[in-house]
Amino acid sequence: MQKELRVAAYAVCVRDGQLLLARWVAKDGSKRWTLPGGGMEHGEEPVRTVVREVEEETGYLVEPTALLGVDSIRRSWLRLFDGPGDWQGLRIVYEAQVTGGALRNEIDGSTDLAAWHPLDSVPSLTRVELVDIGLDLWRERPPVGRSRFTTPGNG
Repeated sequence: MQKELRVAAYAVCVRDGQLLLARWVAKDGSKRWTLPGGGMEHGEEPVRTVVREVEEETGYLVEPTALLGVDSIRRSWLRLFDGPGDWQGLRIVYEAQVTGGALRNEIDGSTDLAAWHPLDSVPSLTRVELVDIGLDLWRERPPVGRSRFTTPGNG
């Protein structure tokens, strides 16, 4: 079985009761809102990753102000020529504040739109689960950095 691990860093940016989100475009063309952020490059520090990714996806310069937590997700796959696979995503979630730049959309990336959304409207958005996880971490500030703990093997 082929195994793959992806480490990424994301930002929860809340300002004046609004959350900064980027709209992710899946390979099938579907679009869902997500926290700005993305994959670490080899040798890159997670804090630098979140700063770089937020700027790429939103145009904003940010300063991480707190480590909110770490989330893990697993997916299995079966590909025609590769056979079965097991993918794990390790997602480091920071609180961050905007320190400069200007809101703009990413060009030729995995997202196509960046926008501020009122916190009370987030539940009505078509979004990835990471948005809810990030907001839970931001609101609850769990001491172990995980708001929803599951036993090993359950995700």
